Amino acid sequence: MEVILLMATTLDGMIARDSRQFVDWSGKADKQYFVKITRDAGAMIMGSKTYDTIGRPLPGRLNIVMTRDKSRKSDSDNLIFTDQAPSDILRDLENRGYDKVALIGGAIVNSMFAKANLITDVHLTLVPKIFGKGLSLFTDTLDMELELTEYRELDKGHLLMIYRVV
Repeated sequence: MEVILLMATTLDGMIARDSRQFVDWSGKADKQYFVKITRDAGAMIMGSKTYDTIGRPLPGRLNIVMTRDKSRKSDSDNLIFTDQAPSDILRDLENRGYDKVALIGGAIVNSMFAKANLITDVHLTLVPKIFGKGLSLFTDTLDMELELTEYRELDKGHLLMIYRVV
């Protein structure tokens, strides 16, 4: 299973100022890239805080929300709330016929997948902003070796870097 960590960060490595901030600061080109990758994968995994900032399931792809809150239920056919471990989520996706998924945050969910060595690729948009304080890509200490496979400018000053996890 290909697991693509798909994130935008500021120059100082922040993915948001706080857990409630909607990602409206990354630019139009990054948003278009996000839609392309998540629709191509067909499924995306996020934490409950990330889902709450979006506010609804995104159309055209399966939205999987990791949460410990067992009272959260879905009334949509493209939204799943789960307390499963990352490896179990991926196994379920494979059983449904998926071979790719986008991991879209936040930092806690990113860390869970990274610590389990389940991330295969990192697509990172570097946005020319500095927050000073905020949420970083991960919450835990990690040691991930990456190999740069592609980079390009998405928009003026917005750099997309694609890495393969070694």
